[in-house]
Amino acid sequence: MYYRQSRILTLLQYFPYVQMVLIGFFVTFGYFSFSNARRSEQNQVWAGMAKETAHQLGTPISAILGWIDLLETTKAADIEVQEVVMELRNDVSRLELVADRFSKIGSSPELTKINLYEELHQAKEYMQRRAPRKVEFIFPSLDTVPPQIVPLNAHLFAWVIENLLRNALDAMDGKGTISVNLHEDGNYVNVEISDTGKGIPNSKWKMVFQPGYSTKKRGWGLGLSLAKRIIEDYHKGKIFVKESKEGVGTTFIIKMPKT
Repeated sequence: MYYRQSRILTLLQYFPYVQMVLIGFFVTFGYFSFSNARRSEQNQVWAGMAKETAHQLGTPISAILGWIDLLETTKAADIEVQEVVMELRNDVSRLELVADRFSKIGSSPELTKINLYEELHQAKEYMQRRAPRKVEFIFPSLDTVPPQIVPLNAHLFAWVIENLLRNALDAMDGKGTISVNLHEDGNYVNVEISDTGKGIPNSKWKMVFQPGYSTKKRGWGLGLSLAKRIIEDYHKGKIFVKESKEGVGTTFIIKMPKT
C-alpha cells in the first residue's frame, strides 16, 4: 500500500530549484564583485596617471621659471620684453594650478567654506576671454544675489566648472548661449549649467562620465570622469545630465551639500 513519499524524497524534489537559486546568487555576486574590482582598478589607473602628470609638469615649470627670471634680469630696460615676461608668468601660474589640480586626484583634498557665486564668476571670466565672441555667458550677478556658502576645494571645483564650460563651447561650434542657475534643494545647492549645443543622445547620458569615453578625435575621455570623481568622492555631491535634446542643448546639474 502506497501512502506518500518519504520526507527525504519530498525535499529532494526542491533540491534542483535550491541549486539554481544558489548558482544564480553566486553568479550575480561574482559579476558585481568583478565589476567593482574593474571600476576600482580603472580609478586607480586614472588617479595614478593624474599624479604622474603633475609630477612630470613640475620639471619643465621650474625650468621655465628660471628662463623667465633670466630674461627679466638681462632685458630689464626693454619694456616690450617685460610685458612678455609678465604674460609668461601668468601662463606659468596657470600651469602650476593645473599641476596642483592633478596632484590632488587620488588624495583627500581640504574643503573650506566658499561662496559658490564667486567661484562660478571666476570660472566664467577665465573661459569667456577664451571663447568666441558669438557665445553669450549668462551667469548670476554677484551684486544681485546673496552669498551661497558651501564647503569645497576651490581648485578642484573650478576644474569641474571649466571642464563643463569647455565641453559646452566645443558643442556649440562658435555660437550660442551658456547659462548658469543656482537654487536650493533641501540639504543641497543645485548648480545647473546649460548650453545650446548639439546635445547628447539619451543612451549616452551615463556613458559620458565613464573613463576613456570621448566624442573628440583627440580627447582622452578624462574630463567628465574626473569631474564626477571630484564632485561625488571628494565633495559628497552628485553630478549628472539633467536633460539633453539633440540639436537643442544640454543641462548638467551639480548637487553640492550645504555642510
